[in-house]
Amino acid sequence: MTQNQAWFDEMEAKIPHGKVRTRFAPSPTGYMHVGNLRTALYTYLIARKEGGTFILRIEDTDQSRLVEGAMEVIYKTLADCGLTHDEGPDVGGPVAPYIQTERRDTYGKYADLLIELGGAYRCFCDKSDTDAGEEAAEEKAISKYDGRCGRLSEEEIQAKLDAGTPYVIRQRIPEGKTSFDDVVFGHIEVDNADLDEGVLIKSDGLPTYNFANVIDDHLMGITHVVRGSEYLSSTPKYNLLYKSFGWEPPTYIHCSPVMRDAQNKMSKRHGDPSYEDLITMGYLTDAVINYVALLGWSPGGEEEMFTLPELIEAFQVSGISKSPAIFDMDKLRYFNSAYIRAMEPEAFATLAAPYIRETVQDPRFNLADIAAILQQRCETLRDIPEKVDFFDTLPDYSTELFLNKKSKTNEEVSKAMLDEAIPALEAITDWNRESIHDCLMGLAERLEVKNATLMWPVRIAAAGKMVTPGGAVEICAILGKEETLRRLEVGRQKLV
Repeated sequence: MTQNQAWFDEMEAKIPHGKVRTRFAPSPTGYMHVGNLRTALYTYLIARKEGGTFILRIEDTDQSRLVEGAMEVIYKTLADCGLTHDEGPDVGGPVAPYIQTERRDTYGKYADLLIELGGAYRCFCDKSDTDAGEEAAEEKAISKYDGRCGRLSEEEIQAKLDAGTPYVIRQRIPEGKTSFDDVVFGHIEVDNADLDEGVLIKSDGLPTYNFANVIDDHLMGITHVVRGSEYLSSTPKYNLLYKSFGWEPPTYIHCSPVMRDAQNKMSKRHGDPSYEDLITMGYLTDAVINYVALLGWSPGGEEEMFTLPELIEAFQVSGISKSPAIFDMDKLRYFNSAYIRAMEPEAFATLAAPYIRETVQDPRFNLADIAAILQQRCETLRDIPEKVDFFDTLPDYSTELFLNKKSKTNEEVSKAMLDEAIPALEAITDWNRESIHDCLMGLAERLEVKNATLMWPVRIAAAGKMVTPGGAVEICAILGKEETLRRLEVGRQKLV
């Protein structure tokens, strides 16, 4: 049929068969938005659940969108999230290369084959001749091309080729209907008259997404394609390409969008956070992955907290919902706080140390001790610096902080408590949490006051803040005897 038949046969022979193969195929645009991360996660989970292969493919044919360093962002994000790919540009594999611009010659040969098979044609129109330019036709045409070049005779086509007239290659849409089945959205059928004859190969020789993803998915043996539901309308055209080549289409799994609210999709342009932003904001990767997994997927029970291995075990594509998922920052904070509280204290101390150091420079203060009082009292790592800034510098606070109805304190009561607490604490010879606790508890008992009546003014004087990550005992223990007594004296003088 074609002079390249041996080459096509060789390409077919390379295709791996026999097990599930999924791919994550991002464009290197500089960051990983939440929807992309969810696609990567679901794609990974399907492969791991079925004992299959997870592939990373870089779709960089839209050169105008490329961002320097974006490949490194993709690699780092996947590595940080534990989504280890089995094949990809950095690790190789049996169907390399895994970067689309490195597969340019492949697309050209398949486009020529598609013309021979009747599934495509050369279009010599310039942009002023078409109802929609190449860029619009590539993804979502604002109007349909009228197909005029698809009606040219062989003689007319050859004359234009001989004259060196530039051309693109467009998909030929036959009459009739096209249908496909999606795991999430079920059976979908469209009238082919509603499909545009979009560009497959641009005038620069590079393929559009609509062509490259079909060729690559077939040649890489992809069995399951996970992508956003915005591609549902394009899928009939993809299936027509599969049909023209005589190939079996993959299993489609289209996911509804992740929304900022009921009306708006999440968008980096509108200030919604990417994965990198969430990490910068102090969220833990494990918490983000856990929460993102639940954006449009239900495990079918009450359990919400899953490690990555547990997600692999629990994940079923039948749990993916048609309904859009709303990204709730409050819910993510809840997840994050739960993950922080569940960490081993040593691991949390290591993670928290650089955040503590942002506001606590004094080497006298033990970072592990500060981390210990923070762990059960912070929701994100970014909460930490503001919570502990009082250790280095006592704030200039108002005596109004000493007023607390629940503790039954006012300025007069607080002064009386500090008058008693300062000499009692000064008498401690071995300064530690236990000795401070015993001293203050014993003092409250002797004074016949509630513990809180004594502890409130001691804590306020020691920290100079209404809200602190620890109580009076913990704070005094970390400050040390000398600094504690100095601060309590400052507080007492404020109340004179």
